[in-house]
Amino acid sequence: MSKNYPEIRADLIKNIGKVRKNLPELMSASGSLSTEAYSDGAIDGKTKELMALAIGVAIRCDGCIAFHARGALLKGATREEIAETIGVAIQMGGGPSVVYGSEALMAYDQFTEKQA
Repeated sequence: MSKNYPEIRADLIKNIGKVRKNLPELMSASGSLSTEAYSDGAIDGKTKELMALAIGVAIRCDGCIAFHARGALLKGATREEIAETIGVAIQMGGGPSVVYGSEALMAYDQFTEKQA
């Protein structure tokens, strides 16, 4: 099984755009919530992206992995930080997190390759 996380992210952006056309106020509010949630505060934005990635792994959400692997990369996360984040997710999520942890590392690598 092979997934292309840059494509998953691009497809989600298109589909989210369709929802935005039907629910502009709600989606604007959701966008504002995301912007605020991942901005630097007492916890820096990179750490928040890593937290979200760990949650995405633990709940087995491909879209979450796609968005937050890229978000962590853009905020300066290293591959080693991604790996340790996956370790926490595995501890919290058990066996299924091992599978999705490998997916998260693959997603980070795909976005790194695409960025290069």
